Amino acid sequence: MPPGETMSIRERADLLIEARWLLPIAPANTVLADHAVAVTAGRIVALGPAAQLRARFEARERVVRERHALLPGLVNAHTRACHTLLRGLPVRGPRWRWLTEILGPVEQRCLSADFVHDGTRLGVAEMLRAGITCFADLSLFPEEAARAAAAAHMRAAIGLPVAEVPTPWAESATAHLARAERLWDEYRSDSRIGLYFAPLTVRGLSEALLLRVRRVADELDARVAVHLAELAGAADAAELAALAGAGVQDSARAPRCERPLRQLHALGLLRPGFTAIGAGVCDGADLELLARHGASLIACPQADLRLGARSPVVALEGNRTGLGTDSPVAAGALDVLAEARAAALHSGLGAGEALRLATLGGATVLGLSAQIGSIEPGKAADLTCIDLGALSGEPAAAIQDAITFAATRSQVSDVWTAGRLAVSGARLVAFDEEELAALPARWAQRVRMGAAA
Repeated sequence: MPPGETMSIRERADLLIEARWLLPIAPANTVLADHAVAVTAGRIVALGPAAQLRARFEARERVVRERHALLPGLVNAHTRACHTLLRGLPVRGPRWRWLTEILGPVEQRCLSADFVHDGTRLGVAEMLRAGITCFADLSLFPEEAARAAAAAHMRAAIGLPVAEVPTPWAESATAHLARAERLWDEYRSDSRIGLYFAPLTVRGLSEALLLRVRRVADELDARVAVHLAELAGAADAAELAALAGAGVQDSARAPRCERPLRQLHALGLLRPGFTAIGAGVCDGADLELLARHGASLIACPQADLRLGARSPVVALEGNRTGLGTDSPVAAGALDVLAEARAAALHSGLGAGEALRLATLGGATVLGLSAQIGSIEPGKAADLTCIDLGALSGEPAAAIQDAITFAATRSQVSDVWTAGRLAVSGARLVAFDEEELAALPARWAQRVRMGAAA
């Protein structure tokens, strides 16, 4: 070696992903050409021009995607993944009537621990194929949803259901809260599975129970999420009869008012860590309440539109609006790209803003923005690669439009969760796809019997 020169020592990395386009999401509306991301121990350690990172890192694995866009994994901020086994049921609004007259009775007859586990596995596989690396789920038997997510090495926020009336999970409000707290203890140190409290408004709910949930959530520093559209459903005679037939008394029902968010505010529930699901029933005053108290909002555009809610999606400051699919029965698919497109088209959002809601917005709403939602050093390597094909030569300014308005979930080619490959060449890596394909048929007869009854 000549005098004065020093040997260059390259840093080691587990994975180097080079893409034609990189959308870090933060800073906003940034599209980087011919950039790469270096990953070590499941976390992003660097991003920059591909040539520079090739020179800097000695990677154990190098992935080159010459016509693709690399972006953070999509976040499904609200879903009921086990409902993948209930597809085919009719969908017609309004929401409260659909829940009590169509979906609810079938769910009551079919629901079991095995149903939730199998349906969630099917949903997790569908979400991974669609580029979703994190989801928030609400179902009875939350322990089964958590097991299915953990087995797939997927990040999840699992709702802890709370109701006053008996459900297949517990027989009373006290029993629901006791089971919830035991599950909280089981997962309190899990890096991928988080929990939140989810009062089941459609199952019967009182102000007293909401106050109990608030106190327990305060003690555990836990999030609370409430579906506003379910809380605000009209209480006509037919609904009262349907609920009475299910054993739900009027005094035990959710407090019903034209503006449910204001009632939740009066009960002290609006604060950071509270999430309102269902943008379709929020007016300007509701949004101001959420903004003033640091609460968050989840919009499920496709399900809301199918069930009759027409209000536009509004992005709260601080990335506190996320997108969810809601039940795949209503949405049709567990597809956050499609939700982003629906939000943009229905609400006039720009492509970049819609993608932000689908990534960093969802992560913020779930309390995970320090870990996921953008491509930044130190964050988990939850990443999605989308094949833009003939669009890969477009100018950078058009790439966000191409992803939001032209790309579909079928163009998701690769997905990583914490640096672990989950989808490669549009195929699941750790699932038996034949077994997955057999699950709906295995449950179809029981679902048909429930629907007929």
